[in-house]
Amino acid sequence: MTGIGLQSLLAVVIVLGLVAALAWLLRRGTFGRPGGRGPIAIETAVPMGERRSLVIVSVEGRRLLLGMTQSHVSLVAELGAAPTFEREVSARV
Repeated sequence: MTGIGLQSLLAVVIVLGLVAALAWLLRRGTFGRPGGRGPIAIETAVPMGERRSLVIVSVEGRRLLLGMTQSHVSLVAELGAAPTFEREVSARV
């Protein structure tokens, strides 16, 4: 292989490696988000049967319980602050 052919092959391998790294970052959801957590976060999701679920999401400091079906999303309730371990221990004592 000539010098120019080897350089071309190396350039293609580097570009493909960069594309693969970018795709991996996008798939993880951390690309462009310092801190790793954006303004909207899913805290938990509970399946309720055929394509139905209850989901707790945090949006700009508010916690919302959403009911979701295949074609509809509805607000069930606005929740208070997330329970913490200290609060649960003091309630039991």
